[in-house]
Amino acid sequence: MDEERQHAYLTLINALLTCPSGEEGQILQDNAELVDAGLLETMAQVAEAFADRGDENAAQFLIGMANQLGEFLGLSDSTATPEAQLRFLMQVLQATSYSDGNPQVVYPLLQENLHLLDDNFAQILYDWGTAKLAEVEAEPAQAIAATIGNFSNLIQQFPLGSQATNLEIAITGYEVILTIFTRENHSETWATLQNNLGNAYSDRIRGERAQNIENAIASYQAALQVRTREAFLATGLRESIGLWTKSVFLRITYANKIRNNNSSISARRKAQKYRI
Repeated sequence: MDEERQHAYLTLINALLTCPSGEEGQILQDNAELVDAGLLETMAQVAEAFADRGDENAAQFLIGMANQLGEFLGLSDSTATPEAQLRFLMQVLQATSYSDGNPQVVYPLLQENLHLLDDNFAQILYDWGTAKLAEVEAEPAQAIAATIGNFSNLIQQFPLGSQATNLEIAITGYEVILTIFTRENHSETWATLQNNLGNAYSDRIRGERAQNIENAIASYQAALQVRTREAFLATGLRESIGLWTKSVFLRITYANKIRNNNSSISARRKAQKYRI
């Protein structure tokens, strides 16, 4: 995209943001030569910048208009293009942020856009998330990471679409934000994320079952480095000790059982292979 056209896109976007309500259609009609995929991509970028500055109204306005134009241009209806998926990522993250992770707000949005939830969406989440978290200051990075974490929790439990894909997206989200919420600077949040990641790997459909179980065990054990009995006692949360540790240890016991069963099956197969 050349600089002149980029400037034209920005000028058009500014006109849409500052015009009296109801005149947007005429402005778009007067600038029909600029209404294309490049405009939608620029709208998404500008909306992201507004969201970073806390101007949620402007960000939501641009995302909504970009989605409508995308449908008009045939770019965001049944076609899961990277541009459409990036726009949807911005939209669903903002909905997650606005609603504080309310499934009654986010789930209808996911249901309307099931065709955009695929493996490429997980990759877009990874690429955008890692780049964005690396370029912003600590405070906005934590806010963005918290939103990604809430979205990951929601899509992990989302009952529609491909459960395998939903889990891949959730795992990607958790792994991205673990670069922000580390054990050293956010130990409690880090432990919660490790627990959620362990749940996702325990339920994961893709990949080798044995490796998924190993990953789940590693995550649960990492969480228990922080969520110790002593730590709970020190903070006065006695009533939570039994429930939390029982839940985690049951999952670890289950995971170890599967791991041992897999080892036994493998040994039996080797024995059968060499049996005369």
